[in-house]
Amino acid sequence: MKIELKNWTNSVVGELEVPEDVFAREVSEHLVWEVVRAYLASRRRGTHKTKERGEVAGTGAKPWKQKHTGRARAGHRRSPLWRAGGIVHGPRPRSYVMKVNKKARRAALRGVLSQRLAEGRILVLDSMDLDGPKTKDFMKNLEDLGIKDQKVLLVDGLENINLHLASRNRPELKMLDAMSVNTYEVLNHRWIVASEPALRSLVEVLS
Repeated sequence: MKIELKNWTNSVVGELEVPEDVFAREVSEHLVWEVVRAYLASRRRGTHKTKERGEVAGTGAKPWKQKHTGRARAGHRRSPLWRAGGIVHGPRPRSYVMKVNKKARRAALRGVLSQRLAEGRILVLDSMDLDGPKTKDFMKNLEDLGIKDQKVLLVDGLENINLHLASRNRPELKMLDAMSVNTYEVLNHRWIVASEPALRSLVEVLS
């Protein structure tokens, strides 16, 4: 199958042949859900922590004698029943990483890429080089492509510094290199704009 190759002025300058086993796949919703869940879980730091009764500050001495005071029994001031005492069954540092097979991740990515292409929301440019790092000029380029003010995933090499600088202060834009494209980011952005070399690298990984 073929994809139109365009430039920043939205003019067609050629065609790019892409394999159907990457861009013409069925979407498995359950597989996509598993991959996205694992991706979001892996972004959690897992550093949450509360102090148990053995860790909070406080004396270990018995506050009052066991009997004949009319008060409830108490062994120390760090009891979870007391104010400023320890926390019972509180969160502990842990890892939230979920294992997903490499084949499953790639299958999910092929599915969502196929969906975006079927919707006509993948634009491939012969080059994504910019004359400078000005955000205003870059937004004019996106306006020429007809995708201004929409969530756009930009896929090009990290050596394209001007593209990175021009897009980094716009919350609706995100730049990734081909090796970092994942299912969640594809779903989280309405459009994908990729350079021809970056798309070839992505196809090489997913084929």
